[in-house]
Amino acid sequence: MELGSNSHKGNCFYFLCQIGVLNVQVIAAIDIGTNSTRLLVVQRTEAGWVELARKLASTRLGEGIRRGVLLPSAMERTVEAVGLFYREALGLGAQRVVAAATSAVRDASNREEFLALVNQRVGLPVRVLSGVEEARLSYLGVISGLNIEPESTVVVDVGGGSTELIWIQSGRLRMASVKAGAVRLTGAGGRCELAAILRPALSQVRQPGAVNLVGVGGTVTTLAAIDQKLVEYDPRLVHGYVLTTGRIKEILSMLASLELAERRRVPGLQPERADIILAGVEIVLAVMEGLAVDRLVVSESDILLGLIQEEVERK
Repeated sequence: MELGSNSHKGNCFYFLCQIGVLNVQVIAAIDIGTNSTRLLVVQRTEAGWVELARKLASTRLGEGIRRGVLLPSAMERTVEAVGLFYREALGLGAQRVVAAATSAVRDASNREEFLALVNQRVGLPVRVLSGVEEARLSYLGVISGLNIEPESTVVVDVGGGSTELIWIQSGRLRMASVKAGAVRLTGAGGRCELAAILRPALSQVRQPGAVNLVGVGGTVTTLAAIDQKLVEYDPRLVHGYVLTTGRIKEILSMLASLELAERRRVPGLQPERADIILAGVEIVLAVMEGLAVDRLVVSESDILLGLIQEEVERK
């Protein structure tokens, strides 16, 4: 699927730093995902845009996702987190707060109920991203946050409900989305057909020449944290970290050998993610093997930064 042209590259916040016409000094983005709800707040200074806050809450909105209905308890947890993040953003002086929801809300038959609940309780409209929009925004975030060559880069976004692959082909941004996410596959039970599920999407991506694979999402950043045994998560140590196929297989083997209670005590692994991490890691490995790459660059800049970039450009 073709998304459009791309010309953004450079270091972290490169694109934002080039925009000098926005009056808003503080802007925030809230990402409502299948597994977690996240906040990013940035401020414009004379030196460019700087990060004021980055928060995450494991809200598991996609609990029971295969039934296609958002559960009342999951909606309550998520609305509470969105409200907390919205108030925090306003407290930091945000003049613009954008909120977007992805796979779980996109696929839910009662999505309008959830959107109305957020609007009523929090007073914040939520934009439901299509798969195309989600991929485009994730790619924008990645390219602005890493000093890499876009034309040879493939981005894999492993979410709770879906996995997106985004790449450049003939100067155009393209994407493939698969309903295979860490939460969705854990709920399905059994993942022996994962390679077959991903094969049609991976076959679109294959292209001549070297491929730089960049990963975003909680599974990928968690792998980097586990590999470094980070007792306290540090985005600066995770962003740009390189994982090899061999090392990821070792981490998967170690995690699979542990009972759930033991897994929750692994340094670098959020206890709330312990039950879905195996499925997420298997997706990462299946993508790497399907693309015949043996290294993955981890990116902390993702859809949140993409949302902020888009808002800056729109203004």
